[in-house]
Amino acid sequence: MPPIDFSLYLITDRRQTAGRPLVPLLGQAARAGLRAIQLRERDLADRELLALAGEALPCLREAGCRLLVNDRADLALALEADGVHLRSDGLPVHVARRLVGSGRVIGVSAHSADEAVRAAEEGADFAVLGPVYDTPSKRGYGAPIGLSPVEEACRRCRMPVLAIGGITAARVREVRAAGAAGVAVVSAILSASDVEAATRALLAALAR
Repeated sequence: MPPIDFSLYLITDRRQTAGRPLVPLLGQAARAGLRAIQLRERDLADRELLALAGEALPCLREAGCRLLVNDRADLALALEADGVHLRSDGLPVHVARRLVGSGRVIGVSAHSADEAVRAAEEGADFAVLGPVYDTPSKRGYGAPIGLSPVEEACRRCRMPVLAIGGITAARVREVRAAGAAGVAVVSAILSASDVEAATRALLAALAR
């Protein structure tokens, strides 16, 4: 399985950019040191998603930033992307692995410690667990789970677990203390007035 060499994971949502085009913001974050992005624009048709990814890939490649496609192993292959990110109730990890091969990254979303453990047992490379704190983008998944499931998942999993949901630079210390290998964010970067500064602040907090 590919090594997970990133602790900051940006999940895209072009509706949280304050009206700015998404791709230039992704380039800014990558130039600031971001090393992994999940393209998660679930409302786009395949052609639109392919076009968006194709526009983003050159600047991400130049900056050394990986691109994972949300939930679509077929599109990840078509784009020659770096991996695929699966829903907790989506395509089983072992099936996705057969499709994308051993050289691509497989991430899984989890909403409990048990889901993270199951993803690890099935061969995922990392899990994103949350929502840890309250955040508008994750209210559809229920109440915040808090830090205890993060602690449990990190104790039981050998793979990296990233915390998501209401993450800010000020909260990084708490989730790292709970054992998280890193954090996943949406608005903390995409909604920031200065995307590069916000990215650097999160990376600096993670490096402490």
